[in-house]
Amino acid sequence: MKNIATMALRQGMIIAYDIFNYQNEMIIAAGTTVDANVIKKLNFYSVMALTIMEEVDFATTYYEKTRLSQGFIRFNEVYNRIMIAYKQKMHNFIQNNTPISIGMLMQFYQELTEHVPNKNHILDYLYNMQASEDDLTHVHCLNSALIAGVFASWLDMSPIETNTLVQCGFLYDIGKLKLPYALIWKPEKLTDVEFMKIRTHTMIGFDLLKDMQLSEHIIKATLQHHERCDGTGYPSKLKGSQINKYAKLIAVIDAYEAMTSARMYRQSKHPFHVIASFEEMGFYKFDEVIIRPICFNIAKNMVGNSVLLSNGQNCEIIKIKDDPISRPIVKNPEGLFLDLSINEHLDIQSIV
Repeated sequence: MKNIATMALRQGMIIAYDIFNYQNEMIIAAGTTVDANVIKKLNFYSVMALTIMEEVDFATTYYEKTRLSQGFIRFNEVYNRIMIAYKQKMHNFIQNNTPISIGMLMQFYQELTEHVPNKNHILDYLYNMQASEDDLTHVHCLNSALIAGVFASWLDMSPIETNTLVQCGFLYDIGKLKLPYALIWKPEKLTDVEFMKIRTHTMIGFDLLKDMQLSEHIIKATLQHHERCDGTGYPSKLKGSQINKYAKLIAVIDAYEAMTSARMYRQSKHPFHVIASFEEMGFYKFDEVIIRPICFNIAKNMVGNSVLLSNGQNCEIIKIKDDPISRPIVKNPEGLFLDLSINEHLDIQSIV
């Protein structure tokens, strides 16, 4: 909603609140569509200013409201500008061997985050971005850098550690830029040969960055972000403490970004679906000390919002449980509390 002068009214605008004359009699009801007669009546009663409804006031879902918010609109404008510059820097490095400036990458990050009052909003903003199919690899890395800043704040990482993790986010998947785009983003199931080819991106990225004056954590995150704590990852089947801390964090960020980004061939997963996917894969694969608080905070960020359940009811999220995190306690329209960890026949379909 916004306040405007009566002289600035245009036909088709919607009145937000009831309007009264000096005798406290209602002359125009809230929800009235402005036309010539409404403007004439306002002038007759010397109403100098009023409140009208904006597009965001008509939004019905959480993500519609996010997309129409001024915060998202401003973020989207900066994001699109930064993406062009970031993509060009990466292209120059891959094609012309032009050195990458870490200072420039952090300037990109600063510009994208400085006007976001609450870092948690970044996750909602990214969820609503519409990426061009031609820019998916660059989008994936830029988004990962932004997500890294949010996750770092949840893990109480120091400013230096946070900056290092953000830098890892910008660069860890750089090896994919050396592989055929059609292979990286192939919508159909990969053949064994194609899958093995894609797996080489960690080594390719390592070779690209190893001689640069970068933090060893960036180099190791690039090489190890597909390693898993149970030894099932690649390229070296490392386990637990053998894997660099930042590589473990980037592994979570990489998976989270992939699941929450829409693709031409599939919809993005909502937060509780993402958490459930991590739970199904097994927290032990990603280092439970890292992934459990991240998943808990993803879920906690949704408390107070409404979700659509598989039984057709819209329910309010009341409390997040420690186990399983993906199945919170909700309140239905009748005011009854439902523990989804007990009511296993019910699932969260969407955030509304």
